[in-house]
Amino acid sequence: MPRVVVNVMPKPEILDPQGKAVLQALGRIGVTGASQVRQGKRFELDVDETVTETEIQAVAEKLLANTVIEDFEIVIEERDVAQDDANNTRGER
Repeated sequence: MPRVVVNVMPKPEILDPQGKAVLQALGRIGVTGASQVRQGKRFELDVDETVTETEIQAVAEKLLANTVIEDFEIVIEERDVAQDDANNTRGER
């Protein structure tokens, strides 16, 4: 079963107040080397082989991202079945 990752980020021209708040907080905890922070969202979808790339594109455009102010990237990953089994025995994912 493949995993589809959809990364959603504000478009570069859109102000990112959450990213700005994180950047300011970094300075308060002594991290001074960061010059910009952009905060986004990551969605992980475990899908079977019947889900097409066209369907995934539609899900990202219509449900996961507000395409007026956000860009998205779709990454299709192969699942590590052994790792999934280990996670399931520990109660993860």
